[in-house]
This record gives sequence, structure tokens and C-alpha cells, in this order.
Amino acid sequence: MNLENFLVVGAVLFGVGLYGTLSKRNVITVLMGLELMFNAVNITAVAFSRYIVPSVLIGDVSVRSDEILRLLLTGQIFAIFIVAVAAAEVAVGIAIVISMYRHRETVFITDVSEMRH
Repeated sequence: MNLENFLVVGAVLFGVGLYGTLSKRNVITVLMGLELMFNAVNITAVAFSRYIVPSVLIGDVSVRSDEILRLLLTGQIFAIFIVAVAAAEVAVGIAIVISMYRHRETVFITDVSEMRH
């Protein structure tokens, strides 16, 4: 596997998520599309972190091991933050969906044009 394969998978996942987010009426499928887009960003961030080596590590042998880890693990750290944001987004999104269903008895975006009573 090389970097291009991961980028293609990430782009396809992002495209499917974007299509699901923009074209569907159901709030649950919109949230699933957002999750697909978050996961696509995670794949590309980790792939770039794995396959792109900073120039500091190539030319300088006096770089300490803690600096090497800091430079090589940036994609994984971004992925952890994205997963945390995605978890918070799901919790808030599901709470909104439950509230919307209790008040309007629908989960379609087009049926709920106003959020006030």
C-alpha cells in the first residue's frame, strides 16, 4: 500500500459522505454522512503522517527521539481529536433528533423548517 491508495480511499469516503449529507432528507443519514467525512479526514491525516517524513528527520542525525515522535505522530494526534469531536457531534445530533421527533414527530429535514414552536 502506498500513499495514493489511502488518498483515493479517503477521497471516495469523503465524496460518499458529502453526497449523503447534501442529498438526503433524513437527519440520521445526514449525521452518518458527516461521520463518513470525519473518517475520510482521519484516513488521510494518518496516511500523510505515515508516508510524509519531515525534512528535519532526513538531513539531521542529531534530532532527539522525542522530537522524532512529535513529528511522526501528528496525524494520529489529529485523528484522536477528530474522533473526540465526532463523538460530541453524535451526542448533540442525536439529542437534537430526539427532541425534534418528540415535538414534530418527524426526522425529515424538509418537514422541520423552523426550530421554534
